[in-house]
Amino acid sequence: MEPNEKTIRVLVVDDDTLMREVLKAVLRDEGFDVAGEAKDGQSALAQIDRGLPDLVCLDVNMPGMSGLEVLKAIKVKHKECRVVMISGDSSMATVREAVGFGAVGFIVKPFKAGRVGAALRAALKAPADAFG
Repeated sequence: MEPNEKTIRVLVVDDDTLMREVLKAVLRDEGFDVAGEAKDGQSALAQIDRGLPDLVCLDVNMPGMSGLEVLKAIKVKHKECRVVMISGDSSMATVREAVGFGAVGFIVKPFKAGRVGAALRAALKAPADAFG
């Protein structure tokens, strides 16, 4: 990241504690600011309502509200919020659904650290409401 660039605030949402820790470490190494973390959709939505992050890294498969349901809820209230989905399910149907609901990126687990940074930087360049 360039010295004059604003630090990008990212909310990490995943029901797996280890995955959240790994993602937070990768984000920090890539120069992002971890704005918070949530283990479920309700917590994520509450945090977004309190302070809109620049980006949300959102797991697709979570108990309770799925990541796709959370994505839809985010886009209803915060159309400008950029969301990158992260999942072990890389089926075309899931990716198509996520993009159709407004995701600006999709990272497949397991991922390489550099891939996360590249995907988030690309997501920042995409219009937040390009698909939603």
